[in-house]
Order: sequence, then C-alpha cells, then structure tokens
Amino acid sequence: MAHAVRALWPGGLALTWRLGGRPALGLPAQSRAGLTGAAGGPGPAATTRKGGPRLLGAAALALGGALGLYHTARWHLRAQNLRADRSAAQLSLSSRLQLTLYQYKTCPFCSKVRAFLDFHALPYQVVEVNPVRRAEIKFSSYRKVPILLAQEGDSLQQLNDSSVIISALKTYLVSGQPLEDIITYYPPMKAVNDQGKEVTEFCNKYWLMLDEKEAQRMYGGKEARTEEMKWRQWADDWLVHLISPNVYRTPTEALASFDYIVKEGNFGTVEGAMAKYMGAAAMYFISKRLKSRHHLQDDVREDLYEAANKWVAAVGKDRPFMGGQRPNLADLAVYGVLRVMEGLEAFDDLMRHTHIQPWYLRVEKAIAEAPQ
Repeated sequence: MAHAVRALWPGGLALTWRLGGRPALGLPAQSRAGLTGAAGGPGPAATTRKGGPRLLGAAALALGGALGLYHTARWHLRAQNLRADRSAAQLSLSSRLQLTLYQYKTCPFCSKVRAFLDFHALPYQVVEVNPVRRAEIKFSSYRKVPILLAQEGDSLQQLNDSSVIISALKTYLVSGQPLEDIITYYPPMKAVNDQGKEVTEFCNKYWLMLDEKEAQRMYGGKEARTEEMKWRQWADDWLVHLISPNVYRTPTEALASFDYIVKEGNFGTVEGAMAKYMGAAAMYFISKRLKSRHHLQDDVREDLYEAANKWVAAVGKDRPFMGGQRPNLADLAVYGVLRVMEGLEAFDDLMRHTHIQPWYLRVEKAIAEAPQ
C-alpha cells in the first residue's frame, strides 16, 4: 500500500525602428536643416535664388523615403525569415527525438512534464506505471516517476526528475546541443532530507544551459530568467505539497480522490478495489501528518487559496502570463501541478474562491492551441 501512495506524490521610420532595431536611412542633417529653413518662409527673392536647392531637397526627400521603405521591407522580411528559421530548426530538433514518458497520471510532477511536452508540441508515448509493482520501470535504478527515455539517433538517454527533464529538453530546443551532452549539466547528488532519509537531488535543475545570445533571445533580460527559476522552484517546494492535504482533507474527499486515481491509473481489479478504500483511509490520516510537517493552517484550503492568489499577484495585471505573451516554464509548472486536482472538490473550490481561473484557462487554451 505504501507503493500505491506514491502515485499521489507527487508607415515609415517608426515601423523600421521596431522591425530592424535601428532607424531607416533618412535625410542627411544638412538636408533636414535646409528643409526647416525653407519652412521658415524666406522672401520672394530668396525663393527665386533657392529654387534649385529646393528641387534638390525634394529629390533627396523622395530618395530618403524610398530608401526608408526599402530598409523597412528588408528588415521586415529578415525578421520573418529569422522567425521561420527558428521554428523550422525547433521542428527539426523535435522530430529527431523519440520520447517515452513513464508516469502516474495523477502525479503533479508527471503532469508538469506533460504540460511542457504538449505546449512545445513534442510527440511522446506514455507508459502508465503500476504504483504497486512498478514493473514498467524495473529497467531503472531510479525508482521514482516521471522518467523520460529520449532516443536521438543511436543514443538513448534516461532523464529523471520533472524539473531536470523540462530544463534539459528546453535547453535542447533552444541551443541544439546534443541531449547526451546536456544531461551531464544536471548531475545527481545524494543527500539526506529532513526525515533522515537518503534522497537523490539534481544540481542546476532550474537552469537552462544557454550562452548569452540564446539567453537574451529567450528571456530578454536577467530579471525574467531569475523570476522564472524562482517560481519553478516555488511550484516544487511549496505548491505541490498543498495538493495531498487538500484532496484528502476529509474522508469523503479522500474516497473521491482514490476513485479518480484508480480509474485513471494502471491497477488490476483487486489492486484497484484495495487501493480505493485502503488507500483513501491511509491517505486521509497521512494528510494530517503532512499538514503538521508543512505547518499548514487548520483549514488547508486557506493555504491553497493564498498560494493561488500569490501566484496571480506575481503574474500581475499587465501580462497574460508570467512569460509575457506566452507561458514560460513557471506558468507551465504551476498549471501542471494544479491540473491534477481537476474534477475534485478542491479544484472547484480553488476556482471559485481565488483569482486564478482566468490565468488557468489562458494556459489551458495556449496548450490546446499548440501546433501539432
């Protein structure tokens, strides 16, 4: 039964500025000054004497305008080509990968990985792991899920830990480095947790291994990169630990949660029946210990509501996502964690009593509209 519990753990110049990053070719300074002087209205004699320069100025103006339009079109086409090249390059990279995800469907960490893969239109196969026997991952000395197997040509790589999987794949898509090299940037390290149990941690797991140009292209500045990393870690270190105490808050909620888990998971008939009732009872009591361990309020819903509103405040009112016009890795992580509660009372309460629903629905739509 202890194994079953693991399943739940979880025109003009201005346009050229925007497109080309620099102004279109305009008139020389003396030509502009000459035109300004003409606009000052010299007398008739001066007009007669300067008729030639005026014609030259008009010709220069026309030439400058034509050159400006030329550069605008040129830079516009160049920007389009760069975007197309990047899209084609990413598509080429993703088509070279064959991905297999070993998961528990109701695990928030696995849900994070699926949200990332779906948003980036990366095709993958799913193997639902039996949470009791776990025979599907007997090939692995690492016994947690998610596990991702990535086949790239003749190279088969195993990626462990949800945040490592996401960081490694995003680095691959942006930089084009071989995946075999990328995973060496995230070495495993043995550590002892607060309960005195030896666990495996991964170094650098919230970092994307990009050079300066790649990082600038992706983030636009250090602040955006730091923000993304901060909230990805928050999703792992805090938000995910609010799920179990909330979905197992009462005996009724615990039973409904395990009914959902058994239907969605890979259980045998007898295993499913035992998991539904024995698991629900066990997790109801375990959730009380979790509430104490994480110093949650008497009503754990309040902690969930506070976390959701804190996230919404961090995103702010001036951007649809933390990533700006598109979800970034923090958006996808928070969405993935919360998604596992869909269909349960805790999720309905979350949508009803916080400000998170509009953001949540925007991310859901962005994933659904990702090119396949």
